[in-house]
Amino acid sequence: MTLGFFTISLSAHRVFAWYAYVAEQGEHGQPVEAAGYFNRTFRDTMENWQSEFLQLIWQVAGLSFLWYVGSPQSREEHDRQEEKIDFIIKRLDPENAQKLLDELDDRYPRK
Repeated sequence: MTLGFFTISLSAHRVFAWYAYVAEQGEHGQPVEAAGYFNRTFRDTMENWQSEFLQLIWQVAGLSFLWYVGSPQSREEHDRQEEKIDFIIKRLDPENAQKLLDELDDRYPRK
């Protein structure tokens, strides 16, 4: 399906680029040459793809970096959840709560 959309859009781009190329060459009194057309459409296609792929790479790399580092909001939420869980454990088993929390901290150190 995606390959079909890609083929259709690339074909439409080539057709409309041909008409634009012929019109532009006519305006300037230049001959219509297949080599000039292919060079121009290839350049335009590569510029577009370069722009899109660079944008996508920056978005993926930026998101990966922010996810790896963690935003301040996500860290606050994580700390808040831990405090809530600690509170629940202390309320459910006040005598053994600190021992259990210490064991959990040893097994899963806080960052």
